[in-house]
Parts: sequence; structure tokens; C-alpha cells
Amino acid sequence: MSELRERAEKLDAADELAHKRAAFVLDDVVYLDGNSLGALPAVVPGRVEDVVRRQWGALRIRSWEESGWWTAPERIGDRIAPLVGAAPGQVVVGDSTSVNVFKALVGAVRLAGEGRDEIVVDATTFPTDGYIAESAARMTGCTLRPVAPAEVPGALGGRTAAVLLNHADYRTGRLHDLPALTAAVHAAGAIAVWDLCHTAGALPVELDGHGVDLAVGCTYKYLNGGPGSPAFLYVRAGLQDRFDSPLPGWNSHAEPFGMRSGYKPAAGALRGRVGTPDILSMLALEAALEVWDGVSVDAVRAKSLALTDFFLECVAEYVPEGRVECLTPLAHAERGSQIALRCPDAGDVMKALIERGVVGDFRPPDVLRFGFTPLYVGFAEVERAAGVLAGTLA
Repeated sequence: MSELRERAEKLDAADELAHKRAAFVLDDVVYLDGNSLGALPAVVPGRVEDVVRRQWGALRIRSWEESGWWTAPERIGDRIAPLVGAAPGQVVVGDSTSVNVFKALVGAVRLAGEGRDEIVVDATTFPTDGYIAESAARMTGCTLRPVAPAEVPGALGGRTAAVLLNHADYRTGRLHDLPALTAAVHAAGAIAVWDLCHTAGALPVELDGHGVDLAVGCTYKYLNGGPGSPAFLYVRAGLQDRFDSPLPGWNSHAEPFGMRSGYKPAAGALRGRVGTPDILSMLALEAALEVWDGVSVDAVRAKSLALTDFFLECVAEYVPEGRVECLTPLAHAERGSQIALRCPDAGDVMKALIERGVVGDFRPPDVLRFGFTPLYVGFAEVERAAGVLAGTLA
């Protein structure tokens, strides 16, 4: 144990992102659940107080213009854009992930055009994406076809309108091949829609570089935007003039204050807006994104892989053989920023871990899930977590 502990100290001393930990509100708990809810950036409470007391309390309605409330969805979208490999003007922030999945998927079917009446959905998807896909299929007259991501290329055809995929499996942390799957979807003449909830802010995505059509993602995991913080919607620039949102609201109208009876969509990513933005949580998110100043997503990815490698090494050394089974792929190209361990009594084990100061989460029926957020998780914490896990399982 001492050898791994010494290595952890050396790794922390050489960590170029170690200084970022001070930008978060943390304690001595080992927090490995940032893949569900990111830690609080220290700048957020003061910024939210200013929004409430000065912008809302003193300026009131003047803040829509004077405090930049009206332009927040696209301004914050442009702040997120480089984190997902997108040029400005293609990301808009607002609404929940579920609502944005609905917009993207129905919009994708409309973009696909006549003669295409099938939606392919990731069979291993987070449940909400499946629910939305089923509803979108009924509303658009499409057949819904659940397919495992690896089998998607062989399932595509002339009837395929849209394909909804998760970049990383929320249970296992398996990273799916976004470039290859996007290319396969395009080769079939269909529209690719990606859910980035478990990768945005954890690894390079390169939406523009790989020609992704539409993408959605939450901001409360690796982007640390806070509980229920608004999600984002990416619409590739080349599709924006044809993107037909199924939720046309006054905020996405070309003349939002014209109060026209007929709808005319705004230009660009603004078409993804619907109603009045949720300003309090949106501006908390904007403040939270300041922790990314001076941070390279490539550096985040390198540390993520190093952390997860080190955790697996510590688990192999400390935990009795056969007590847990790793469900997360060992190959770097197939791994997100979490480790999932199968354990027969996982629910009770996670409760015990939390009581002992190591916070992960439990996914029924038997999965211990640990998320590694490189901006604030260190190697000594990883070694400690593996030691506590071993003691709990002994």
C-alpha cells in the first residue's frame, strides 16, 4: 500500500491541473460522483447573490438588456462550444436534456425528409432518451428500432431517418466510437444525434471535426453547473437554416417582440430556444464555466485516463480477488471518465463507502459507479478510495 501511496503523491505533485481544485468548494470527502452532480465552483455563490440582489433586486426588468439576460442562452452556448469541439454560433443553452433530446430528434426526422420513417435508438441508452425516442417516433409516424451501438452500422438503411446515440454508456462508462458511427449514419443518408451527458467536459468530443448533425448534453455533471442547470443543444451550422424545431416558442422567433400570430424562426442556433430562459440557474452555470479558463480539454482527458488507470491498479492491489468485476473497458479509446465495478451487494457497499467518506453511486442491480472529474480529483484521493473499498469488502 505504501508504494502506491508514494506514487500517488508524486503524481499529484506533477499534476498540471492540481491547482484547479482550489476553484471548488470541497472538503475531506473523496468525491467520485461528479458524473452525476459536479462540485460547486467557489465563484458561483457570490455571482448568484449579485444576480439576485443587484440584477433582479435593483435593476429588475432592466437586466434583460443591461445585465445581458436576453443573450445568455447563446453567449453561454459559445462558452461551452470549445469544450465540445464546436465553432461559435452552434450551441444554445436552455431547457432540460430531455426537452433538447426531443427537439433534436424530431428536428432530425424533419431534416431527413420524405421516405425515411425509422428512428434508430441506442438500445443501452439512459431511460429518458428511450422514452423520448418512443414518443418522437409516435408523433412523427416513424418506427422505433432499438439497436446496440456496435450493431448500428449494419442496421441502417434507406428508411433510416435519425439515429440517437449516447457517447458514453451511463452504466459502464464504455465510450462509443463517435467518428465511425457518425460516418456510418451519414453514409446511410440519415441524421446523427448524440447525447453527450457523460462526456462533455470530460474528454474531447470534436463535434465539428466529425460532422455531427445535432447533439445535446447536460451541464450539471462534468461542467459543474449545479443541480438542474440548463442543458445545451448543438445544431451544425450547415443545417441551421433547415432545422425545424418541434417546440417553436416566442424566444426563437425572428421577431420575438413583434408578437406575430405566425411563426418565423430566427436564424442560427437561436432556433433551439423556446420560452423565457431560466436566468438564475443559467447565470450560475455561466459563473461555473469560469473554472475552464486556461484549461485544455486534452489535458483533462490525459488526467482522466491516468486517474482511472491508477484506480484500477489500486483496486487490483487492495481488493480481494474475485470480489468485484470491472465493467468498464480497459482500452483507453473505449473508456469514458468513470469506472463501474460489479459487486453482488453493491447497494449496501456504496452506503458503507459513503459513511466512510468515499462518495460514488449505485446503479441497480449490482453496479458501483465511480466518476473521476480531473479538475478536482487527485491521485491520493483515488488511492484512498480504493483502500476504503477494500476495507469495506474485506
